[in-house]
Amino acid sequence: MNTDKREEESLAGLLQRKVALVTGGGSGLGRATALTLARAGAKVVVADLDEAGSKETCRGIEVAGAEAHFVKGDVSKAEDVAAMVDAVVKRHGRLDCAVNNAGIGGGLFAATADYDEAAWNRVIAVNLTGVWLCLRSELKQMQKQGGGAIVNMASVAGLVGSRVGCAYAASKHGVVGLTKAAALEYAQANIRVNAVCPSWIETPLTRKATDARPELLEHILARQPTGKLGTPEDVANAVLWLCSDLAAFVTGHALPVDGGFTAQ
Repeated sequence: MNTDKREEESLAGLLQRKVALVTGGGSGLGRATALTLARAGAKVVVADLDEAGSKETCRGIEVAGAEAHFVKGDVSKAEDVAAMVDAVVKRHGRLDCAVNNAGIGGGLFAATADYDEAAWNRVIAVNLTGVWLCLRSELKQMQKQGGGAIVNMASVAGLVGSRVGCAYAASKHGVVGLTKAAALEYAQANIRVNAVCPSWIETPLTRKATDARPELLEHILARQPTGKLGTPEDVANAVLWLCSDLAAFVTGHALPVDGGFTAQ
């Protein structure tokens, strides 16, 4: 039996009859997460501004024999987020798992005093305000139905300091704090809220950054205890665990998926 087949069999049933929403599901971590949740039995709604990429994700899910649906939306816009969650509930009647993955890197490597205000505002709007807007709609729905699980995509940049990219670091620290606050507020409502904190993962966003600055990859690998980048599936499997009943007593946790980076 090959590795992929064994993995699919080990995941099967963990999210059977569950409905999951994955934002930023058009590529990278979002696509890997959507596929992994589907293999675990979930009906998956993929939300993104990237219609072509999201539909490709949905096709991959359908080829695997699961159900997928695309909803277009910008997580930095309150009306888009509300419509996104409403669309999930209208189609499936409930929302069991939400993965707030949509985010941007900012594309700007500059010290804090030199950071562009427009770039700052955009990163915070998508990475932090976007997560809050998603949480707001998701939590209201989960309260109505009696529970659920939410996973926010943070970063090791939300756990440690960074010499460049102050907006990204601030946004991800904010996601960790927001996760803990929401977890405490809704713990007795049977709603779990956690975050995953990846280090550098082999995604299109990472490739874009390292292609623009070839020395960056060498620097990353030199600081990484494992000497390699993580895979999107490494992160997706952590998200799956947090969404599943295997993590039933886990809430308010920021889980590093970092190959030992934050252990240094």
